[in-house]
Amino acid sequence: MKHLLGIAGMSRESLDELLVLTDSFAEINARAIPKVPALRGKTVATLFFEDSTRTRLSFETAAKRLSADTLSFSVSSSSVKKGESLRDTALTLEAMRIDAVVVRHGSSGAPWQLARWLDCSVLNAGDGWHEHPTQALLDAFTLRQRFGSLDGLRVAIVGDIKHSRVARSNVWAFTALGAEVVLVAPRTLLPPSLEGWPVQMSEDLDAVLPTVDVVYLLRMQLERQNEALVPTLREYTARFGLTVDRAARLADRAVVLHPGPMNRGVEIAPEVADLERCLVLDQVANGVSVRMAVLFKLLAGADGSTASEELDRAGNG
Repeated sequence: MKHLLGIAGMSRESLDELLVLTDSFAEINARAIPKVPALRGKTVATLFFEDSTRTRLSFETAAKRLSADTLSFSVSSSSVKKGESLRDTALTLEAMRIDAVVVRHGSSGAPWQLARWLDCSVLNAGDGWHEHPTQALLDAFTLRQRFGSLDGLRVAIVGDIKHSRVARSNVWAFTALGAEVVLVAPRTLLPPSLEGWPVQMSEDLDAVLPTVDVVYLLRMQLERQNEALVPTLREYTARFGLTVDRAARLADRAVVLHPGPMNRGVEIAPEVADLERCLVLDQVANGVSVRMAVLFKLLAGADGSTASEELDRAGNG
């Protein structure tokens, strides 16, 4: 495995291997000094053409906890502002002898293009409306922590699915790991076609909520919308927001996830966001462990069967 570009097409075995490997890094992150020299001498560059808080900081923290060096590329202060192409920017970074580049880009397919141009590993941190593979992995790991397995879970993904790369990656990851997924949204916020998506679809959140184990909320991505897709945000909240009353109708064991940033008062009531069943901070913490696992997998070349031994040696080195 040289790159992590997307979840679509990954086998359950490959996903399970990364989640098992993540267990090792979750244990490391629980230590007083959460650092191992596993990637000492390696360099990881972050190349973000879109704003990010959680993903960027998570990848940089993951690299540093593995003792890798990091380069942080800021588009606002780079030669991109002078017209430099994505290819020339990437080749400039590679000339600095980096081992991996983490890229977020507004154009779908940009990470695949970089993987063709560069010899280093490429990790997709979000490309357009297309995929966000490490978000799907951390979400799957969070559910695995809570339920032991995704087998048989019923997951409702609610909101702006049309513009959500998170929704796409999660559909592939959750269903590959044995969950059943139902998309809940007005038709204006669904992709033009769901052909090939292994999902159910509903426009009735109230009917779906009592039947699910997981409610995965998405924010309205107004920055990607070129037209009014719902009459008003207030009407959207009335039909599709997880209000206090709706949360009270969830099964006792049901949990709430959100990739962030949350728009409190729109897709989720502030009181619901603060409930114990809302696992947003668990997702953030698990994001570091997942990204440590992915970087280790790509740059240390370890498979799941040998990772524990390598980490033990690294921890004792």
